[in-house]
Amino acid sequence: MDYSNDQKNIADDFEMRGNWNDQSKVLKSRYVLLTDEDLKFEEGKEYELLLRIQTRLSKNMEDTIGVIKSVQPEKI
Repeated sequence: MDYSNDQKNIADDFEMRGNWNDQSKVLKSRYVLLTDEDLKFEEGKEYELLLRIQTRLSKNMEDTIGVIKSVQPEKI
């Protein structure tokens, strides 16, 4: 897939916070389209995670990050 540099730049500013296992369960309950495979997180592969969620939910990158941030703890 060919993704724009703007999309990559937006994703580069994203910061994973908190317990991903808990967050992914909440996301899966809110968005029944998401699968365990879509939500699989590997350190250093945050962009790939964002792309999987973006594709599954048919959202742009900013909205996808917003979805994830909605389940993350506030920055301390």
